[in-house]
Amino acid sequence: MDTEPDVIVVGAGLAGLVATYELVRAGRRVVVVDQENRANLGGQAFWSLGGLFLVDSPEQRRLGVRDSYELALQDWLGSAGFDRDDEDRWGRQWARAYVHFAATEKRQYLHDLGLRLTPLVGWAERGGGVAGGHGNSVPRFHLTWGTGPEVVRVFAEPVLAAERRGLVRFAFRHQVDELIVQDGAVVGVRGTVLEPCDADRGVASSRVAVGDFELRAEAVVVASGGIGHNHELIRANWPVDRLGPCPETMISGVPAHVDGRMIGITEAAGGRIVNRDRMWHYTEGIHNWDPIWPDHAIRILAGPSSLWFDANGERMPAPCFPGFDTNRTMKQILSTGYDYSWLVLTQSILAKEFSLSGSEQNPEITGKDLKLTLSTRLAKGAPGPVDAFKNKGVDFVVADNLRELVAGMNALARGPQLDHDALERQIVARDREVEHKHTKDFQLMAVNNARRYFADKVSRVAKPHRILDPAHGPLIAVRLNVLTRKTLGGVQTNLDSQVIGADGIPLPGLYAAGEVAGFGGGGVHGYNALEGTFLGGCIFSGRAAGRALARSL
Repeated sequence: MDTEPDVIVVGAGLAGLVATYELVRAGRRVVVVDQENRANLGGQAFWSLGGLFLVDSPEQRRLGVRDSYELALQDWLGSAGFDRDDEDRWGRQWARAYVHFAATEKRQYLHDLGLRLTPLVGWAERGGGVAGGHGNSVPRFHLTWGTGPEVVRVFAEPVLAAERRGLVRFAFRHQVDELIVQDGAVVGVRGTVLEPCDADRGVASSRVAVGDFELRAEAVVVASGGIGHNHELIRANWPVDRLGPCPETMISGVPAHVDGRMIGITEAAGGRIVNRDRMWHYTEGIHNWDPIWPDHAIRILAGPSSLWFDANGERMPAPCFPGFDTNRTMKQILSTGYDYSWLVLTQSILAKEFSLSGSEQNPEITGKDLKLTLSTRLAKGAPGPVDAFKNKGVDFVVADNLRELVAGMNALARGPQLDHDALERQIVARDREVEHKHTKDFQLMAVNNARRYFADKVSRVAKPHRILDPAHGPLIAVRLNVLTRKTLGGVQTNLDSQVIGADGIPLPGLYAAGEVAGFGGGGVHGYNALEGTFLGGCIFSGRAAGRALARSL
């Protein structure tokens, strides 16, 4: 690119790629600046499971799921709990716009780019048990055929083609330290050139400086991601009043470069940051036995049957079941004064209900291998990656009887020693309920409800059985840790992804998209996420930024 670019995009993750894609479709010249190397193109989206929130889709209808914009919006607003007139002003508008996008254009937009979906729709974040409150009333989690790498590919390929035509230039290993403001408008970026690095994707890279740089353009799009690996920022913003004390032990669901630096840099340039205390971390984190980045965590996507106990060995109350209400479960766990919990289950439950979040943990779907996918999903045993964690993961205990299981759990405990007899009483009480068609156990009610949904019954939820039945053994316990992941607050933006200044007016020349903007508006999710909404938020907000700039430049 011999001439000055029209737009500088800070961040080569999904939101940055989408914005760039829309800009080059309109013939605009773009420089994409990123502190990592080319191997990390696509950012955190590459590592994702590829879940997409869609409303009233053909996939849902084929499975007998009746959904609508009105129901989805009710779920979204009930989950978001918007309660801040000023800070939530744009988040509310983004929420309505995004749910409308998910119910209308989103599927076709991605389909036209070549993205395809698997036929079984997942039922994630089932909620708190109240119709108008938090949670998905129906299954909406559409799994990409090819997982996260495929979501990245459909946008990266046209952008790389534009690079070959000279419309796009990538400035990798360029770390932005400042947004250049001139006469009240953002006109460029300054920063540090980092030493070359040939590390593999996701591996923590050097921060050794070898120079500096300055780039200017008519506009800048900040698409740099959130704070998920910056534990210092997480601790500084942790909502103690809502969730309880910040966990002493946290493991990271995102690579080290997800540091949140650009949030402060955008604020220094005049951008408004809102909802800093809203974040989305998981309670079902386990240490990766084969890590790529520091403190590499994997999330267990457990079906609803495993029994969940807090660090004291008390069974978690409704609706703190696997896959139901993340933030309420987080609060319940932390209320004990400890930062971990336990799942207790059988081999039968593990084989049917356990999967792991992440593209690398689902090689058959990531590789779009239909034969391997069918053989893996229909096999009687656990999927290979799940079995590997069971055998090698430091958080797993496997035993032939409950007394041995409790002894193994106590060897891993970071807090109180569990009492075998107390745990046994609770499990036996639950097991007695399995023998009856009707039950007062809310978790068994939830399991029975899940099995009324065809996709869950076939591939996701085990037939109810006694946990202590040797025929379904061995027994398995998993120590669950807090896994850091998403930023739900951030840079406030209007519906064109323009950054709002401290005076409430758009800051000329500055846009933000993706997680750095709370996935739109500085907090489109409010306090809770409905899952499958993070990639979609990057796509929707990056698309808005790219299209707005394509019109206005």
